Amino acid sequence: MTKILIVNPNTTASMTETIGAAARTVAAPGTEIVAVTSSMGPASIEGFYDEAFAVPGLIQAILSAPDADAGIIACFDDTGLDAARSVARFPVVGICEAALVTAGQIAKRIAVVTTLPRSIVPLEELVRRYGYAERARVTACNVAVLDLERPGSGAAEKLEAEIARALDQGAEAIVLGCAGMADLAVRLSRQFGVPVVDGVTAAVKQAEALAGLKLTTSRRGAYATPTAKDYAGMLKPFAPT
Repeated sequence: MTKILIVNPNTTASMTETIGAAARTVAAPGTEIVAVTSSMGPASIEGFYDEAFAVPGLIQAILSAPDADAGIIACFDDTGLDAARSVARFPVVGICEAALVTAGQIAKRIAVVTTLPRSIVPLEELVRRYGYAERARVTACNVAVLDLERPGSGAAEKLEAEIARALDQGAEAIVLGCAGMADLAVRLSRQFGVPVVDGVTAAVKQAEALAGLKLTTSRRGAYATPTAKDYAGMLKPFAPT
């Protein structure tokens, strides 16, 4: 049995349910998906400010599941990914990195379609970091994250229109740039006739592979165990020991 922990670093439990359900559709027999919601932080993560305050809850969730075989951070900003890798005893996969790696194996020109315009720059920085700057373009459908679950918001129509625009501009594959879109990939792929990659499901298969290979994060250099020191104030419980 392989246990994969999926942490939704925002505090919207209904989104965690969507994420967990999507993950289970692709999990191999013998893989247990445990999807948890952060206990503290923003209701949605839309930009740098939200991301900063989502990290403590994410780390708390990671540290509360020492028996997992792999972990996934279910926010397309790959929120707190480096910090999580520094403390988790198991490998941790970010859904942005997982989605780009997957899309890059099946297409040359990739469109990442995210939610609000303010998320474009953070995701462009991740695209560059992961080595896809020459192949992937980030665009936004101008939909708030929480509107993805709100009936009558028009979110589906806006997302579909943005995907159509990206394809008209030469994209060969679409990456859905929000974990809240995890349940839409299969339908959209059929609708548009191109690969539509969801980062949550892509991350599940990569997490299974890492667990199966018995690989975990290197403790040499960048992801070395944090040095023991005191933390002050509300962050005192997070002090490395």
